[in-house]
Amino acid sequence: MSRLTYRTAFFLALMISLLLNVLFLTMLLYGRNAVIPGEGGPPPHPALSAQPMIMHFVFNFLTAFALYLLNFKLLKTDMQPKLRLALIIISTLAVAMLLSYFFSNVQIYCSDVEPRPKPFIRGGIVRDFFIAVIVLLTSQLMYLSAKQQQTALENKTLLSENMRARYESLKNQVDPHFLFNSLNTLNSLIKIDADKAQEYVQELSYVFRYTLQNRELIPLEEELQFTRAYCHLMKIRYGEGLQLEYCIDERYNDYRIVPLSLQILTENAIKHNVVSQKQPLTITFTTRDDYSITVSNPIRPKKEPEEGEGIGLTNLAERYRLMRQREIIVKRDDGIFEVTIPLIKDW
Repeated sequence: MSRLTYRTAFFLALMISLLLNVLFLTMLLYGRNAVIPGEGGPPPHPALSAQPMIMHFVFNFLTAFALYLLNFKLLKTDMQPKLRLALIIISTLAVAMLLSYFFSNVQIYCSDVEPRPKPFIRGGIVRDFFIAVIVLLTSQLMYLSAKQQQTALENKTLLSENMRARYESLKNQVDPHFLFNSLNTLNSLIKIDADKAQEYVQELSYVFRYTLQNRELIPLEEELQFTRAYCHLMKIRYGEGLQLEYCIDERYNDYRIVPLSLQILTENAIKHNVVSQKQPLTITFTTRDDYSITVSNPIRPKKEPEEGEGIGLTNLAERYRLMRQREIIVKRDDGIFEVTIPLIKDW
């Protein structure tokens, strides 16, 4: 417990001593006489001097400081909470009584004049018991507060590690998924056009280098460059059947985005819609004033959708939710399917 330190014990003991001695400080400042009960009645003493007041302060401080150190030491021990609490209470009260007995036998005289007054005795067992109760209560409150903060921090750390693990799991799903689809496309091209297949392999090398990077967020400009490279691969396969439009405001180039976001949405559009020379599929990338980018395409569903694991859009939504607590927006309206992804300002 970082709060249970010597420095904390010192300042808390100092505070208690000041509070308990405020009456004596007031009498000293205003020069009033101190009246302390004795066996024969309350004889007036001379004006209170600094010496007994300082000794009162020192005795109270030492008592409180010793009790705080004892409590802090016991609170850090590794034992059952109930047993530890019982040990703290018994030890604190026992030490308080011993200190009270010791300090109460120290004689302090208010004046050196004759005849000498009766000894000025420190507060005694009642005051030391009161100090012990204050120390017990404040120590327990500090311990519980520190324990609660430590538990909250541990829970936050565990949650963060869990989210990181889930995010990495989702990311690891994307890479094999992308590799599987790319190899399927290459296999189809080899059968149809060997020259295009060779060009496809060359472009694919750049694309795979990009997917191997290990960054949570990347600038939008880099993601767009990768998406253009990926779309070039798709155009090798589909030719003029695939059209791309970019309406990108350059002021958003440095904003961040989850890697492969635009590629996943492009792949999703190609996978679920007819792409042909007669019916070209146009995919549009548009930045918006609400710090987001939208990928849209007309809805022309295939009679027989391509086989796949169906993880793309769901995976992307979950990654944004885990990493940034942000949501992507999916709309189907007037024959247009669009997905809006938030752009993240990380500076």
